[in-house]
Amino acid sequence: MCHIGNNLDAPMFITWFQCFITVLLCVILAKISSTIPDKFSFPSLGFSWKTSMKVMPLSCVFFLMILFNNLCLKYLDVAFYFVARSLTTVFNVILTYLILHKTTSLKAILCCGIIILGYVVSVIQENGFGTLSLSGLFYGLSASLTVSLFSILTSKGLPHVDGSVWRLTFYNNLNSFFLFIIGITVSGEWQELHYLPTTFSAIGMFFWSMMLLSGVFGFAISYVTTWQIQVTSPLTHNISGTAKAAVQTIIATLISMHLKSFLWWLGNGMVVCGSMAYAYVRHKVAVKEQDQSHQKLPTHSSDRDLSSAATDGTSSDIENLLKKI
Repeated sequence: MCHIGNNLDAPMFITWFQCFITVLLCVILAKISSTIPDKFSFPSLGFSWKTSMKVMPLSCVFFLMILFNNLCLKYLDVAFYFVARSLTTVFNVILTYLILHKTTSLKAILCCGIIILGYVVSVIQENGFGTLSLSGLFYGLSASLTVSLFSILTSKGLPHVDGSVWRLTFYNNLNSFFLFIIGITVSGEWQELHYLPTTFSAIGMFFWSMMLLSGVFGFAISYVTTWQIQVTSPLTHNISGTAKAAVQTIIATLISMHLKSFLWWLGNGMVVCGSMAYAYVRHKVAVKEQDQSHQKLPTHSSDRDLSSAATDGTSSDIENLLKKI
């Protein structure tokens, strides 16, 4: 949320502006690359309606993810934001099974149980403080769902752009640019835009400078997010997001000077420990699968050696027979 003079309340406009800056930077970098290809490399960005439509499901989820995140922050205390979105890992397990058709081990499911238990404890404690909002809780759950879905769809969307992180960033932000225009219009947020400061006033120059800076950071974050999912996995991305949110919770609690009960911190700790335990279990499974794949290679190699030896032996026998003849 951004408030200028406590008047402007336009989160979708701010995200729309960040999408605009990201698309603009992608186009500029592509143009520079085509001008001096020997000094600067950036993929070409020829627009395709077919590719845009293939990326559209990802963009729709991105739009909902930003919307639910903003609404969650609006209705809940910042310190509780992490817990409200802590079921991302649980949703990731469910969606991985439903979309990617991959099962999860019993140990991983038990870790999800710890996360859910920590979530329930924290919710009960937050309700005891009188600061719990059911609307905020709903938006937090929705944000968790869309974050998990976004990471999975990002992984599935990369093949549509030849595995190029930059192209996926370009198409996703271009689609989102128009989706946020629709969102701003339908929600009536466009009425807030008359509170925008004038460009040449002191506060206006500061505001637009911060907007440009946030756009550049948004550009960098869009790339890093997609790149992380590409080189690791949707799960790893969600786990790192959980760790980041845990640190944000501690910082927000210290800054706001809000006193929290032991059970509140226990619930948060259970969520963090459950998430980290889940990451460890999944890592062990990945290492085991990798070892099994490596163990199969010598077998195939031996088979090829035996086959080669047999072929060589047969060739020698034929040569000897011909010499005798």
